[in-house]
Amino acid sequence: MAVLGPLSRIARIGSTFCRNRPLILTKSSQIRGIVSCIDPSHGLTDEQKEFQKVAFDFAANEMAPHMAEWDQKEIFPVETMRKAAQLGFGGIYVQPDVGGSGLSRLDTSIIFEALSTGCVSTTAYISIHNMCAWMIDTFGNNEQREKFCPDLCSMEKFASYCLTEPGSGSDAASLLTSAQKKGDHYILNGSKAFISGGGDTDVYVVMCRTGVKGPKGISCLVVEKGTPGLSFGKKEKKVGWNSQPTRAVIFEDCAVPVTNRLGEEGQGFNIAMKGLNGGRINIASCSLGAAHASVSLARDHMLVRKQFGEALANNQYLQFKLAEMATKLVTSRLLVREAAKALQENHPDAVSLCSMAKLFVTDECFNICNQALQMHGGYGYLKDYAVQQFVRDIRVHQILEGTNEVMRMIISRNLLAES
Repeated sequence: MAVLGPLSRIARIGSTFCRNRPLILTKSSQIRGIVSCIDPSHGLTDEQKEFQKVAFDFAANEMAPHMAEWDQKEIFPVETMRKAAQLGFGGIYVQPDVGGSGLSRLDTSIIFEALSTGCVSTTAYISIHNMCAWMIDTFGNNEQREKFCPDLCSMEKFASYCLTEPGSGSDAASLLTSAQKKGDHYILNGSKAFISGGGDTDVYVVMCRTGVKGPKGISCLVVEKGTPGLSFGKKEKKVGWNSQPTRAVIFEDCAVPVTNRLGEEGQGFNIAMKGLNGGRINIASCSLGAAHASVSLARDHMLVRKQFGEALANNQYLQFKLAEMATKLVTSRLLVREAAKALQENHPDAVSLCSMAKLFVTDECFNICNQALQMHGGYGYLKDYAVQQFVRDIRVHQILEGTNEVMRMIISRNLLAES
């Protein structure tokens, strides 16, 4: 039995709550400076409020003070993430028997929103890592779960999700990376593009073609760093998300044991899409955190900045803009939480609701952050002010985990499908 982190001690297990040790909450755990109408704790249970406070506290004390440095120096904050894992954030919705916290998708969204107020880029990587750990936990056999999940949940090892290729982004089912079975190994050849953590992580969850063209010919393999034939491209220079490295992952006659296949041959595309449904909720939650922080920054700036002899807070136009930002933030949060509950309950419309949440929330939260930058004037364009980093870091959320154009396709197909 793996040792449980603090989150799992308050996780719902059956119909009861496990409380092996109480969470220690200090005054600094309080959600700082939250105006009641945008308070993210509205509607949460006492247990959810507890781990939300833990996440806000960690974001404020361990992430926010370093956010700019990680961005400017492109630092992958391994030790900080391992501290987060000690709180249970390395495998939030992984089962407790392999070291996870065993929390729900809604709980996960609450945590990622809070962490993102401290650093979107780092939280987004943690969300990808969690998705990979969940995929192994859910689709792996007991041997695979016991081999990989404990080290992933503790973040002694880090994971990357490998679906996108240079020639297949939105059209993921056309991927070309091949895996030819030879004896008790698959021989991988091909490459993956834009892989978060690529080169610095230890476990690669790879979608590859073992059969016919299209989605039914795709399987899922777990490739470990150090495997002969596995290499990496140059570190990409990005607009944002600079606290996590991004590289191509290259396979050249890379021999992977058949025992590292998750599920059956041909099940890989289904595994990938199920992972992405949760990934879309996670990335929307990261956008919420950035928007929440940006609304607070804009409000604070309006209270102290004076123009034309009075504070910006007295300008009715900016008052209305701030009201619109707050309304869009709360609306976005409600949509994410509804989609998270639908995914947890395996609701028939969960895929469409996850797509709606990802589409609406990443668009609107980017607009909120961008408007907050505008309200800062020229100061907002300086790297001394955090608002510009929130803008840069969440812009990519409209592209990854399925572009927002693909989200529109998924939603419209559901609406137009025959009953």
